[in-house]
Amino acid sequence: MAALTDAKRLVVKIGSALLVDNETGALRQDWLTSLAADVARIRARGTDVIIVSSGSIALGRGILGLPLSSLALEQSQAAAAVGQIRLARAYQEALGPHDIVTGQVLVTLEDSQDRRRYLNSRATMETMLSLGVTPIVNENDTIATDEIRYGDNDRLAAQVAVTVGADQLILLSDVDGLYTANPKIKSAAKHLDIVEKITPEIEGMAGDAGSGLSKGGMITKIMAARIATEAGCAMAIALGTALHPLGQLESGAKATWFTAQTDPQAARKRWIAAMKPKGTVMVDAGARDALQRGKSLLPAGVTQIHGSFGRGDLVAIAGADGAHLGQGLIRYTSAEARQIMGRRSADIVAVLGYEGRAALVHRDDMVL
Repeated sequence: MAALTDAKRLVVKIGSALLVDNETGALRQDWLTSLAADVARIRARGTDVIIVSSGSIALGRGILGLPLSSLALEQSQAAAAVGQIRLARAYQEALGPHDIVTGQVLVTLEDSQDRRRYLNSRATMETMLSLGVTPIVNENDTIATDEIRYGDNDRLAAQVAVTVGADQLILLSDVDGLYTANPKIKSAAKHLDIVEKITPEIEGMAGDAGSGLSKGGMITKIMAARIATEAGCAMAIALGTALHPLGQLESGAKATWFTAQTDPQAARKRWIAAMKPKGTVMVDAGARDALQRGKSLLPAGVTQIHGSFGRGDLVAIAGADGAHLGQGLIRYTSAEARQIMGRRSADIVAVLGYEGRAALVHRDDMVL
């Protein structure tokens, strides 16, 4: 079974019911302070931490004096706009005393469905983590309409875990895991410690466990588990109501762990390998040798560009003799690639007129 202490890159999802008092709409400051101490301890052992936090609408509606339910879309978006500022400041103030810098990332469903936006999100969060920043991610409720919404932060957290290649995802909630039936209705329901595979039977066990402030019930958590585990990320549903919720989980608190079906890097490589290329990038012998040593593809080694493609599309990589070497997600359009091929990465800004990424195809986005 996975253990939180083993995580190399961890995504933690915080539900609104944990962060905001259901009756007053006020921030649960003591709880957030304890969570910050947990995050600081986990980071100190070398684990990357990304927080996916609900709470902007719940905080905003408290500040604006709006009711707990039945908000019009425009009211929800206004509450999110007010609450998001408070939410970001709360995390900054909680993690700041631990010398942890925070950064806000707001996304919509479209950002994960569009490859260009997906790559932008991935590159941004990877850079934040490399700089020691803890990303605080939330859905961009101020602009998202129904057709571009996740609708719950359980699935958003799973998608973030996939995007950053996390090996563990923790859903902190007001329930302590998955039961064979809803324990609020059936007292004989049994708690499941481990779920090796998500089957129709497991899906059938999911009942509505949402609170007044939370939109996600057990059904969305099972959906999140499927997304995460298929991408190589183990996931836990854990009770988060007590102080130091991650410390409680480390100490053996009751939770349900869903077993990863592979590892994150292998899952990503399989996804890339299964896609159909939209163009071909031909490289010289030096670039071919560099790729075989595990390096990224730089513009200097490119000799020809064939086809029309956009940033984030899949391209085939071929040697000078036309032999297929592999394929990967390209970071430039075909027009841009033609302009910078054969040039040093340092020349990109002079050629294109703006700062670009050094690699044409990064090694993490490539299968040979």
